[in-house]
Amino acid sequence: MSDTHSSIELTKKSHACVRLEKDGRTLVLDPGAFSEDDAALGADAVLVTHEHPDHFSEPHLRAALEANPAAEIWTLRSVAEQLSAAFPGRVHTVGHGDTFSAAGFDVQVHGELHAVIHPDLPRITNVGFLLDGAVFHPGDALTVPDQPVETLLVPVMAPWNKVSEVIDYVREVKPRHAYDIHDALLTDLALPLYGQHIGNLGATNHHHLAPGASTRL
Repeated sequence: MSDTHSSIELTKKSHACVRLEKDGRTLVLDPGAFSEDDAALGADAVLVTHEHPDHFSEPHLRAALEANPAAEIWTLRSVAEQLSAAFPGRVHTVGHGDTFSAAGFDVQVHGELHAVIHPDLPRITNVGFLLDGAVFHPGDALTVPDQPVETLLVPVMAPWNKVSEVIDYVREVKPRHAYDIHDALLTDLALPLYGQHIGNLGATNHHHLAPGASTRL
C-alpha cells in the first residue's frame, strides 16, 4: 500500500463480494445473489461492476441504502436505471475513465465490456474499480489497468474463463498480491487445484480467503 493511504481491511464475502474498511468507513463491491443477505449492510458506499445477479442483488442494495440514509452507490447505467428512482441523488452512473471518491476511497473506473461467454451471446457492459490506486476488482472481465496494481481480486472460475487465462491475466497485471473472488461455483475439491496453479504459475503472492475471513492490506 502507498504510505499516503491508511491501511485497508479486506473481508471476503461469498463469491465476488468483498468489504473494504478504512478509517471507520466501509465500501462494499458486488453484493450479489450468491453473497450473504447482509453483505452490503453497514456500507457507506457500494460499487457494482455489472448487472448479472451474482454481482447485483437489488434486495441487498435496497437493504443497505434503507439501513444507512447516507449510503450511496456507484455503478454503470444498466444497474443505476433499476435503482435511481427509488433513491434519488444516491445512485451515480460511472464509466471507463471516471474518477470519484466513495467512503474515503479514491476510485478509478477501468473497462467497458463483460468477458465473452460465447460468441452467440451479446456482451453486456462491465466496469472494474481501482481503489486508492492499489486494489483492483475487475468484475467479469480480464481488464488490465494502465497503472501498477498492488492487490488484484482475481475472478478464479466463471463460465467465461479457464484457468490458463486467469494465470495469464495475473501475470499481465503483475500485482504484489492476488486474492480469489468469483469462486462460489468451485467445490472444496476444486479450490486447491485452482489455487495451486495460480499460486505456482501466476508469479505473485496468491491468497484464498474463506467467506467471512479478513486480512489487512
